[in-house]
Amino acid sequence: MPGTHYVEINGNTLAVEVLGPDDAPVIIAHHGAPGLGSRAEPKASFGRLADEYRVLVFDARGSGESEGKGEFSHEQWAADIDALREWIGAEQIIMAGGSYGGFMSLEYATRYPDRVRALVLRDTSADNGNRHLARENALKSERVAIDMEKFDRIDQGRVRDNDDLRECWREILPLYDFHYDPAKVDKRVAETPYRFEAHNYAFSVNLPNYDLSDKLPSVTAPTLITVGRTDWITPVSCSEKIAELIPDSRLVIFEESGHSPQIEEAEKWTRTVRDFLTGL
Repeated sequence: MPGTHYVEINGNTLAVEVLGPDDAPVIIAHHGAPGLGSRAEPKASFGRLADEYRVLVFDARGSGESEGKGEFSHEQWAADIDALREWIGAEQIIMAGGSYGGFMSLEYATRYPDRVRALVLRDTSADNGNRHLARENALKSERVAIDMEKFDRIDQGRVRDNDDLRECWREILPLYDFHYDPAKVDKRVAETPYRFEAHNYAFSVNLPNYDLSDKLPSVTAPTLITVGRTDWITPVSCSEKIAELIPDSRLVIFEESGHSPQIEEAEKWTRTVRDFLTGL
């Protein structure tokens, strides 16, 4: 089963990759940014654990190489995760995700609590309160001057097509990393797969009503929460709120990272995740 698969899941063909030994505990790692993210990011980060874990990464419906039929609701995306759990043959999984992938990890943990062995979160939020914080951070950034008309189009899910999504994405990317490198921004813009329909639905329909605050105190799965100190879009305060809400969860802040400690402090982040999972 290791390798790339194109799997029929709830009426959509999803691009799925499996790494690691067949008999190991299963991690399903969800990418961020619907319509912009893909399995490449969780493969790069959680793939480091494939010596001890069976790691499943995939392009969610409407993202990357996967089909985009039907709706892009959190309910549907969570159902797709559970169908992937069934496909790989796991009774329980370690559910993992960063940014919007963290939203979906929390959605899955609250909708399918008996299926979650542990949670690993990165740079995410329990509700949509991060959106006004992100806008404030963009406005006060001293790194670049952001075109707020483009910011609002991408933040509100009003991009016109894939080309417009690319240009709005290019506008906000300088805000993400601890150290700003224009060459890295250009490289990421070029490598991103653009699917504006999923993005617009996520940001115009899903996020205005996203709030799991009242459900998180019922989460019993061991939970690791990681976040970069200068994360602008899901700031440290959002992770602190999750830590307050989920009983006995563990919060680790990475002091020299923005939104991506799994890249910017890769060795430390990987060791933190591995130690947490080993200690279960």
